[in-house]
Amino acid sequence: MRRAALALLAVVPALRLSAQGFPTEPPKPTRLAPVRFPPFKEATLPNGLALVVIEHHEQPVVSVSLAFRAGAIYDPAGKEGLSELTAELLSKGTATRTAEQIASTIEGVGGHLSASSADDFLTISVDALSDQLELVFDLLGDVTLHSTFPTSELELARTRSLSALALQLSQPGAVAQRFFASEIYGRNPYGRSPTRESYRAVTAEDVAQFARERLRPAGALLVVAGDVTDAQVRDLVAKAFAGWSGAPPSGPALPAPITRLAPEILLVHRPGSAQANIVAGNPTILPTDPVYYAGRVASQVLGGGADSRLFLILREQKSWTYGAYASLRRHRGLGYWQATAEVRTNVTDSALVELLHQIDRIRTVVIPDSELTAAKGFLVGSFPLTIETPSQIASQVANAKLLGLGDDYLRLYRERLSAVSGLQARAAAARLFRRSALTIVVVGDGARLYDRLKAIGPVRIVDVDGHPLTPSGLNPPAAPVALDLAQFAARLDSARVLVQGNPVGFTVSEVRRPGDSLVYTERSNLGNGAFQQQTTLVLDPADGSVRQVDQVTTQQGQRAETHLTYAAGRAKGSSSAPQQDGSVKRFDVDTALPPGTIDENAVPFVVPALPLAAGKTFTMTFFTPSENAIKVLTFKVGSPESVSVPAGTFQAFRIDATGSRVPFTMYVTSDAPRRVLKTEFAGQPFVVELVK
Repeated sequence: MRRAALALLAVVPALRLSAQGFPTEPPKPTRLAPVRFPPFKEATLPNGLALVVIEHHEQPVVSVSLAFRAGAIYDPAGKEGLSELTAELLSKGTATRTAEQIASTIEGVGGHLSASSADDFLTISVDALSDQLELVFDLLGDVTLHSTFPTSELELARTRSLSALALQLSQPGAVAQRFFASEIYGRNPYGRSPTRESYRAVTAEDVAQFARERLRPAGALLVVAGDVTDAQVRDLVAKAFAGWSGAPPSGPALPAPITRLAPEILLVHRPGSAQANIVAGNPTILPTDPVYYAGRVASQVLGGGADSRLFLILREQKSWTYGAYASLRRHRGLGYWQATAEVRTNVTDSALVELLHQIDRIRTVVIPDSELTAAKGFLVGSFPLTIETPSQIASQVANAKLLGLGDDYLRLYRERLSAVSGLQARAAAARLFRRSALTIVVVGDGARLYDRLKAIGPVRIVDVDGHPLTPSGLNPPAAPVALDLAQFAARLDSARVLVQGNPVGFTVSEVRRPGDSLVYTERSNLGNGAFQQQTTLVLDPADGSVRQVDQVTTQQGQRAETHLTYAAGRAKGSSSAPQQDGSVKRFDVDTALPPGTIDENAVPFVVPALPLAAGKTFTMTFFTPSENAIKVLTFKVGSPESVSVPAGTFQAFRIDATGSRVPFTMYVTSDAPRRVLKTEFAGQPFVVELVK
C-alpha cells in the first residue's frame, strides 16, 4: 500500500495539498487521447452504391446499414407517411418469404432486421453474429429487391400508424413540434407531417412505386461494421445485389424556409390543457457549416442537460417546469435549433420571458470558463460512448457520410469541440439563435393564455387542426342542441373493453321506453370485478333532457353511489367517486346549471342523437357528478369512414371530443338508428368496441 501511494505521488507531483492532505485545486486536464476508431475501407461500386467496410474484430458480431435518399421529404404532397409505410412493409413479405419467415429466420440466429424512415433517409438495418454474414446479406438483398408489399400488411401498418398518430396528437408536446416544424419551414418538405387523411391516401401501388423509384443503388450507402473482412463483404454484396442498377429520380427542389422579420407567437388552442408547451427557435445552417461546433457548445450551455441554464433556472430556481432544454438539429438541408419547456399555465408568460432572456444572454455575453469547460467536457467525454459497438459505429459513419461531413469528421470531432472558445460560442449563438425573428409556438388552453401572451408580442391563434381562431372564438358559447328524437329507439348494445389490445371486461347499454319516460342504463365490469359500475339515467322523451341519475360504482372493494335529480335549472342530491388512493370522494350537490346542461354520464346516449354532419362542431355544457363540476365539451364531427369492430364493418362519423379530463374520440354509425361503434381515449391504452 505504501509503495502504491509513493508511486501515485511520483506521477502527479504538481498537486497542491491542504493542511488535511486533500487537494485544493483540481488537476489540469490531460490532452485528449486519440479516438481508437477502427480503420475502414471505402469504394463506389459500378452500380453507384457507396460501400464502407469497418473491420472491428473485438466481438463476433456484424452490423449492416443500407441507406437511401428516400425519407419523408420525398413523400408526395397529400401522401405524407408514404416513406414510413414503405419502410415498415419492406420486411413484411418477399417473393420467396412471408413476413413470418423473414422474422423467424433472422431471430432464429439471434439477429434483428428492421427498416425505418427519417426526414432525409430510409434505412434498412441488420444485426447478427458475424458467422451469419451470408444470411444477413441474403435477407438484406431479398427485402431490398424482392419485397411484395402485401395489401393485408399495408392495412395493418396503416392501422398501427393511425394509432400512433392518435397517441401523438393527444400529447401537447408532440402537437407543439408539428406546428413548430410547419411554422419554421413553411412549404419546405421538412415542415410537413403525416395526417389521418394522408395515411389513408397511400395505396399498395404507391408503396411499390416509391420503392421501385427510390430504392436504387446510385447514391445509396451501404455500411458494414464488425468482425468481417473487406473481401468477404465485397463477395457477398456482389452475390446479394447481382443485376441491381439504376438511380432514383432527382429529389424535389426544397423551397427556402420562412424568414421572419420579427418574432411571432403562435398560440395553439387546446381547451382544458392544464399546462402549456413552449417551443421557440428558427432554421439554421447546412450540416457542413463549420459554425456547428461552436453552436453545439452554445446550445449545450443554454439547454443541453440538467446543468444547463434553462434547466437550472426554469426548473431548479423557479419551479415552473420539470425540464427545459435546447438543441441544435441537422438535416441534409437546412437544420434548425429549438428551446422547449412544459410549464404550468399560470406561469407561461413568465417562463417565456425568462426563456427569451436566456437566449439574449447566450447571444450577447461571453460564456464563463466554468460553464464552457463543463459543456465541452460533457460533449467530448460522452462521444466515445457512441462508437463502442459495431452497430453504433455503423450508425455514426453512415450519418457522417450521408450528411457529407467529410472523412475526418469523426476523427476530429472531439478536437474541434475542445477548441471552441467563449467568444466563438457567443458568435455562433448570435448567428444561429435569431432572437429578433424567432418562431414561438405555445400549445395550451388559449382562453387562459391569450391575455398573458399578447403582453409579450403579437399572437396568432389556431385550433389543434390549424384552423384560425379569433380571441372571441377561444370561449365559444355553449348552447342547447335540439336532439334527433328518431335516435331514441329501444336498443341493447354489448361492447368489449380492451387495454393495449387485450380484452379486460365488457359494458352493456340499453335504451328502454317505459311509460312516459326514456331510460338509459349502462353496466360495466372490468378486471374480473375489480371495477364494476351501473348507471341509470331517466330522461324526458320529448327532448332527451336528463331528469334523474343513479349510479353505483365499486372499485377495489370501495363502494360509491351517486343519486341526482335535475329540475328547474338545478342539480340536487349526492355524488361520490372512488379515488386512486383507495378513498372515496363525496359531494353534496345543489348546483345551478346553465340552460341545456346535460349529465356527463349521458354522453354515449346524447352524442348519437346530435344532428351529425361532416364538418359540424357542437359546444355543449355538461355536469360531471364525480367532480361536482360544470364543463364545456366540444364535439368535432369528421367525414364518415369505414370502421371495423367485432359487430361488423360500418360507415361511421369520427367525433373528437375535448374539454373533459381526458379527450376522447367516438365513432358513431352514420345510418339510423345511430350506435356508438368505438370509443378511444387520448393517450390511454383504453378502447371500447361494439360486439353486438
